[in-house]
This record gives sequence, structure tokens and C-alpha cells, in this order.
Amino acid sequence: MFDSYGSLVDIRRNVFVEVAKLAYEGGDYSRIEEIPYEMLNKKAKQNGQAKYRESIFLERAIVAERIRLAIGLPVRSADEHTPISKGIEEATRTSRFYEPPLINIIDFACNACPENSYYVTDVCKGCLANPCANVCPKNAISIVNGKSIIDQDLCIKCGRCKSVCPYDAIVHRERPCQKACGMDAIESDEFGRAKINYEKCVSCGMCLVNCPFGAIADKSQIFQVIQSIKNGDSVYALIAPAFVGQFGPKVTLQTIDDAMEKLGFKGVYDVSIGADLCTVSEAEDYLKNVPENLKFMGTSCCPSWSVMAKTEFPEFKDNISMTLTPMVLTARLVKKRHPESKIVFIGPCAAKKLEASRRTVRSDVDFVLTFEELMGMFIAKGVDFDTLEKRDPRHKSSADGRGFAVAGGVANAVVNACKVLAPGREIKTKAVQGLRECKQMLKDAKKGMYDGYLLEGMACPQGCVSGAGTITQSNKTKAQVMLSQRKADTKQAMDSKYVEDLDNLD
Repeated sequence: MFDSYGSLVDIRRNVFVEVAKLAYEGGDYSRIEEIPYEMLNKKAKQNGQAKYRESIFLERAIVAERIRLAIGLPVRSADEHTPISKGIEEATRTSRFYEPPLINIIDFACNACPENSYYVTDVCKGCLANPCANVCPKNAISIVNGKSIIDQDLCIKCGRCKSVCPYDAIVHRERPCQKACGMDAIESDEFGRAKINYEKCVSCGMCLVNCPFGAIADKSQIFQVIQSIKNGDSVYALIAPAFVGQFGPKVTLQTIDDAMEKLGFKGVYDVSIGADLCTVSEAEDYLKNVPENLKFMGTSCCPSWSVMAKTEFPEFKDNISMTLTPMVLTARLVKKRHPESKIVFIGPCAAKKLEASRRTVRSDVDFVLTFEELMGMFIAKGVDFDTLEKRDPRHKSSADGRGFAVAGGVANAVVNACKVLAPGREIKTKAVQGLRECKQMLKDAKKGMYDGYLLEGMACPQGCVSGAGTITQSNKTKAQVMLSQRKADTKQAMDSKYVEDLDNLD
């Protein structure tokens, strides 16, 4: 999620809108070449004047690559002379999966931001005490013309100078994408531009929402979803519980069916029902294995956390629950009822795109969209939220299932289920957000600090409500999730009518 709606978010959204329009229109896709000109000419004060960058030509080139990624196509090399539409016929295939990498850096959009460094600003008063120089363990700070200067070759980035400066004249500069990456997967190329180490990357998407230059973007399947709808497929939408509040107060559990039907979807399922099934399964898993077979158990629903845990701590790969995620459980439930259907998961998460296409576990999910991409479809089709029909939700979940969207919600739901399955048994939990905090939790678990615990890890701060594909501030979404929980007919997962289906979803 971006902190505010500004120029960058405007460009991203307009790209999704234009790609959705292109897909709905069909026909001759050569019009794609005109989109960068049309988008940017609307913003320019006069023809040929750049608004966002130093050059209108650079702006068009960046938008062109974002369009390709939104269609699911790879970024072109800067020295490659090919049209934007190269490969678009292949992209129209509705069975097309992602080709790695999912998260991409547009090289010529990167500002080559400085990496980790400390820098003395003009706020320096040249004080007589010189505390910054006195505390520096490497004598990296000298006084020149009464002002402090840091020798970057000697500096070890300890930050002591910054902590003692009485005027806050020393700043800590970090590359925003690098700072946001909990896997330390952002490195630098020979020109100082950011590059992704894909052996470390878990596709959480935190880098793409923290790059202030819009140089990082993930591939989309918005084009393929619309193609499937136009082909006459029975396309069902599975919408994650974090959707409440994402599209404003008019799009609710009561109106979402009508909104999605206007886009061409056959029907909508609330993934909170899959969260209920996940809760019951993880509760049974925990009670069966901890502490008899496992010292602790980690939840399974966040794909970035799960992949990080299994790759960074291979000794704990069996400690992450084998329970299928809410997305997969809901998809399998729908496939049982509608075997010929196409399934689209719509949620806040970039990593779900890879989870759906992973071959090790059958997901039954054909496409994944984010809330941001879905908004592009709504705008492209001219859906008026004020005129949506209210209906009684057909698929009702528990309050605990809806709470999966916020940090701590998964652990809380599992504990409540354990209280029903094993009354009187104490269940200790620990829930953290952010991959750095998740790694620290597992380091502490390695020391035995969490023996007997249920551990919940979430890659995004505050949980799914802050996912890379969200479009509303997380505190507002969290409030709407809590309101939705209070309105639920049932309070905890064990009361879900879908629990009886759990054994048939393997």
C-alpha cells in the first residue's frame, strides 16, 4: 500500500485502467502503442512538456514498460528495439501462468538512490563540542571550515554521530526499497541502480510500494482475467477478507456480488470461509503435534513468511503448518461445486500470485489480482458504486475468519478453535509482522524461547491490510475489518457450516 494517493499511484492506476480497457475492447491490440502518449498528454500542460521526469521521452518509456508488466509481459532491455505489443498475442492465452520474475525493476526508472550512509546537512552549526567527531570510533569525521564532514571510506555506519548531534544535523540515508526489504534482497548493479537478488526475494512486494520513483512493479494477470470472461468462461471471484473498505463505503459484503457481476464474474466467494477451514485444520495440526512431535508450530497462510521460514531456517521446514491456505481451501471448495469454472483470487498480496502458480501444491486458482488491479477494472467498465444492489451474502464466515486480514488474527482464530477442541489447554502465541521481525522470531525460537508456542508470521506491517496490492490506508481497513467481525453471525471458526467440507478438499 502506498501512503497517499499521489502522482505515482495515479500512474499505476491509469496503467491498469488502460490495460483493462484494451482487454475489454479486444480487436486490434496495436492501439497499445498509443497509450503512453494518451496518458501523459492528459497530464502535460502543453504537448511535449514533462510532468513527472526530466524528459517526456523518459516518462513514456517508463509507462510503456509498466503497461507490458500489467499485461504479464517481461520488461524490455533499454537497447532493444521492439514495439510495446511484442508478445501480446501470447498474453491473450487464458491458461498463461507467470513467467519469472514476478517483481521487476525498470532500470532506467531507477534513481540510483544512495545506499546506507550518514551525511552531515547544512543544519550543522559547527559547535565547539564536536560530539560527532569525539564519538566516532574510526576517526571518520573531520572539521572543515567549522563544519563536520564524514569520510564515507572510513565510516562504518554505526550511527553514533547521529545519536549525539544536538542539532539533528546528521541524517541516515537509506535506499527506500532496500530499507523496506526484510530479506536483504535489494542489491546494486554496476551503475548504482537497484537490482533484485531473486534467490533471496520472496515476492512480498514491499519494495515496489516503497520505491518513490515507481521503478519497481510486479506482473499482472488483469489482461488474462478479462480474456477469460470474454471467452465465456464461468469465472468466479474469491475475494480476501481485507477487501472491506478498500473501494469506499459503498462496496461491502452486501454489494460486492453486484459489483463483480458488472465486470462479468459468474459469482463471488468470501475467502473468509476458507480462513475458517484453515483455522480448524491448523488447530487440529497444533494440538496433534505440539509438543509431541514439534517444539512449536508456525501458521501457513502468509506465503512470503512461509517461504522465508523454510529457506532461511530449513531445520524448521516441518514446523510450518502443512495446512492449505484460505485461498487454496476456498478455491478447492468452489471447484468441487463448479468443476468447469475458472477461479480468480483477489486480495492484497503480491506473493499470492506465485503461490497460485506453484506446482508443489495444487492451488486450483487460475488467476490472481490485487485490489489495485481490480479497481482498474471497475474504472475501465465505468462501475458506479452508488447504484450497487444490496444482497444478503450467500457465503457467510465467522468473525474469526474475517480477522485473518489483520496481524494477530490468525493466531487468535486458532486459539479459539483449540479452546473448543481441547478445553482447558493453554495455548501460547507470538505474532509479528515484517520479514525482519519474522526472522528474529525464528532465531529466538531456535534458542528455545518459543517452545510450545503457536507462531504467526506476516510479511506486511499490520498484516494483510497493508499488503502491496491494497489501496486504502491500513488503519482504515483494519477498522472496517473489525466492524465486519462484529456483524458476523458466528464468532469462531468451529461454528462454520463449511467445516464439514474440510475432509473432502484434499
